[in-house]
This record gives sequence, C-alpha cells and structure tokens, in this order.
Amino acid sequence: MSLDRPVAPDPYSLLPEVATFSVTSTDVADGELKALRHVHGSAGGENVSPQLSWSGAPEGTRSYVVTCFDPDAPIPGGFWHWIAVNLPADTTELAAGAGASDDTLPGGAFHVRNDMSSRDYAGAAPPQGDQDHRYYFVVHAVDVDKLDVDTDASAAVVSFNLAFHTLARAIVTPVYRH
Repeated sequence: MSLDRPVAPDPYSLLPEVATFSVTSTDVADGELKALRHVHGSAGGENVSPQLSWSGAPEGTRSYVVTCFDPDAPIPGGFWHWIAVNLPADTTELAAGAGASDDTLPGGAFHVRNDMSSRDYAGAAPPQGDQDHRYYFVVHAVDVDKLDVDTDASAAVVSFNLAFHTLARAIVTPVYRH
C-alpha cells in the first residue's frame, strides 16, 4: 500500500537560514536505511536512539537541543520522534540509547512529549508499504543556557522557541520504510 503523495520539502529549508556544523553517527547516515535497532517496537524494532556526535558549533553556543522529525508521515504536520532539550554546551555526543529517558541525558537535560505521547525517543514506524520516510536528526546550537520550556511543552512550542534561539544546525537524515 502506498499512500501515493508527493514528497514533502526539507522542513529546515522553510526556516530562516542559520549556520551549520557537523554531526556524525556510528548508527545512521544520510540517505541510508535505519537498522531495526532504531525502529519503534510497533514496527518490529528495538526503539534505541542512535549515537550522535557533533563538532564545530559556533561561538556563543550555550546549550543544544536534539530532535528527530519525519516530514513524510501521512499527516499535515509531520511527526516528531524525539525532542531532547537543554543539553549543556559542553555536550558533544549522545550515546546510543540516550533517548530512553531523562536519566540517560546529561546535565539536567530533559525530553518533551513526542507525537507518540511519550517523553523519550520513538523510533521509526511508518505505515507498512508506504514510501521511504526521512528522519531528520538535528542538533540545534542554542544561544541561551536553557530554553524557556518545561516537560509539558509540545514539540511545536520547542520549535517556536528554537526559531528565536538557534545559532546553527547540524543534520543527518537516514531513511526507513516498513
């Protein structure tokens, strides 16, 4: 079953341009198929967030936010899989599995609710037989120590705050189909 719809644009190309820096992963890569380890349990996976490392954030970076967004979900607003907020400025890596809970994040960072209504990483789970889905793992370099949000904030509220505080973005975009 294909839902036969056009490919959504790169969601970050629709935002004001900011600087870039580097993100790498031992688990995912641009355009490559995600392993089942990083897929949601409802789609037969293990639901483990991938390892991410970053470098080259601009001067003035005071914290980070890490997100994962699927613009290819068959809904108008895409689908948020992961939102980890207020990572300390000296953080340059999240180990595989760091998305399991707030306890697995460094220095008081926390998760807000993803679109599966949980405060953690929610792996890929596109409709069976659908087109490839792109998963934008984004590390946002932020100009404040902490965004003015709490664990009850929605992904949209975090994104709105990021519009005013993002200095740079580092993006890696693997794909998955079920």
